[in-house]
Amino acid sequence: MRSSMNRIFLACAGLLLMVAVPFPVLAQDKPAAVISPEQLAKNQKTNLECFACHSEEGLHKPPKEGLDVKKLKGLLQSPEAFNSSDHQRLVCTKCHNEGYDEHPHAANAKDSTSTCSDCHSKKADLIEKQFDKSVHAKNLSDKISCPTCHNPHLMRIASKLIDPRKIVAQDNRVCLGCHDSDAQFAKFAPEKKSRPLIDDIHDWLPNTRLHWKAVRCIECHTPAVAAGEMISHEILNKDKAEKKCLSCHSGNSQLKTRLYRHLVQEEQEKLGFVNSIILSNSYVLGATRNPLLDTLVLIALAAMVLGLLAHGIGRIVARLVLRRKK
Repeated sequence: MRSSMNRIFLACAGLLLMVAVPFPVLAQDKPAAVISPEQLAKNQKTNLECFACHSEEGLHKPPKEGLDVKKLKGLLQSPEAFNSSDHQRLVCTKCHNEGYDEHPHAANAKDSTSTCSDCHSKKADLIEKQFDKSVHAKNLSDKISCPTCHNPHLMRIASKLIDPRKIVAQDNRVCLGCHDSDAQFAKFAPEKKSRPLIDDIHDWLPNTRLHWKAVRCIECHTPAVAAGEMISHEILNKDKAEKKCLSCHSGNSQLKTRLYRHLVQEEQEKLGFVNSIILSNSYVLGATRNPLLDTLVLIALAAMVLGLLAHGIGRIVARLVLRRKK
């Protein structure tokens, strides 16, 4: 009987520990339609027919004669990169449908390619309203579309990338790809004789390039968001961009609802860290705080000051006593 009670007690204790100890459970977006491993393998095998031409290997060893190699060179994709992207579960013909059965493809096949809104209509409607308020919409609305920034053959949503460093690298590659490249900038703004030097524009920001490796441009160049909200596509110009360091470098850091929003876990807050998820991924001065540690440091500082005062008063009293004895 006692042995059975002990086993029950240990089981309950184990369950309590599982609840009490905060495991890194990741906040995920609503999952896409589930696809079986067999169907995924079948789709990837089908896509190999496209990669037979549209890859570096296909360029160097064309599977068919008479291909326009010069034109093909600008239409290459990486099978490895695509198979790591969000769209890797789809067959290429899901988007590239009408006119692509022919080889070479029909001259107007690109005009029939599916758009992002064909599958993501609800999200696209919301994003379009945000983009209309963006600094890019004023002069570039006819030049910019979803694939301009979100390459469908490469992109992954932040909640699936998980690692903040990968999220930063992917998103900043989009911004810096234009704003830190003379050739790319000229494609979208040919009327400007020279590209504004991005380092000069951000000369107020200490360790600028290090910031771009740690946080995304959109952290400062989009309106503030509440917990659970999607990052806005309303890109703010330099006059409206966030320049208050305390927006990130404080106990109430906006990074928790931005860069780290997919990793925020309420259970971790119970350990006493104000921004525990930031602490576990990086060190943001002012945002990485532990209230208990702060209290202990203040107590230690107060004890040191009191100790110095007591020591000083003790020496003064000792001298006064010696003078009286003399």
